[in-house]
Amino acid sequence: MELGLVGLGKMGGNMRERIRRAGHTVVGYDRNPDLADVHSLSELVGKLKGPRVVWVMVPAGAATQSTVDELGELLEPGDVVVDGGNSRWTDDEKHAEELAAKGIGFVDCGVSGGVWGLENGYALMYGGDAENVAKVQPVFDALKPEGDFGAVHAGKVGAGHFAKMVHNGIEYAMMQAYAEGWELLEKVDSVTDVREVFRSWQEGTVIRSWLLDLAVNALDEDEHLDKLRGYAQDSGEGRWTVEAAIDNAVPLPAITASLFARFASRQEDSPQMKMIAALRNQFGGHAVEKK
Repeated sequence: MELGLVGLGKMGGNMRERIRRAGHTVVGYDRNPDLADVHSLSELVGKLKGPRVVWVMVPAGAATQSTVDELGELLEPGDVVVDGGNSRWTDDEKHAEELAAKGIGFVDCGVSGGVWGLENGYALMYGGDAENVAKVQPVFDALKPEGDFGAVHAGKVGAGHFAKMVHNGIEYAMMQAYAEGWELLEKVDSVTDVREVFRSWQEGTVIRSWLLDLAVNALDEDEHLDKLRGYAQDSGEGRWTVEAAIDNAVPLPAITASLFARFASRQEDSPQMKMIAALRNQFGGHAVEKK
């Protein structure tokens, strides 16, 4: 089939290549002309035969909104827009409604796989009407990993990004657990080779995972992570997961704590710890450290 792909960065560029390897035609557009096959969304739409499918891989929020708005003016009834970025599921409902008024279908798709997806395939979670999903199915089949798993029609519009959001929330908690275990192992004198302890867990243990494999890769490159600063950004999906948990009264203590740990990583001098130090000094005369 033919596909228009908007956004050819680290994910989008590799996705274009994997889809082409499966024998499909991909017309790609990116604001960087060195990456693009065409120089405008209008030109992209013009090169596709109807019914068209255009997959959007741009940052969530304003960039996605403006792209969907422009496609809504260019596409025709029966065409389908796929949002494969990390949009919030509530935005999907809005986009689907706006496009439906023009007879254009909408599918949201959470995509996981990162820079490894080109070779290993991408895990896909998509939401939307069965009729619209069917028009995109050959692309889903090209992108997913080999075998029976790795792709799911999660439900109606918004379900794909909601599922990917929860996936990322779980990822936060798993990474935090590995990080805490690593720090404790590094702290004690009795464990003399933390990297090999992590490596030994890769086979036969209940905590083996791809994330563990990646942790070992990182330790092979920098055994004690001395080259890195202890600062971790968040993509926003961890926050949305916690907000959804509050809205639905679902307890998520591990995921919530892992998100707050990232916030703590950005504080050079914790304001909270200043108050705790002051209080300990007040009630117990405990020593405080001055700047």
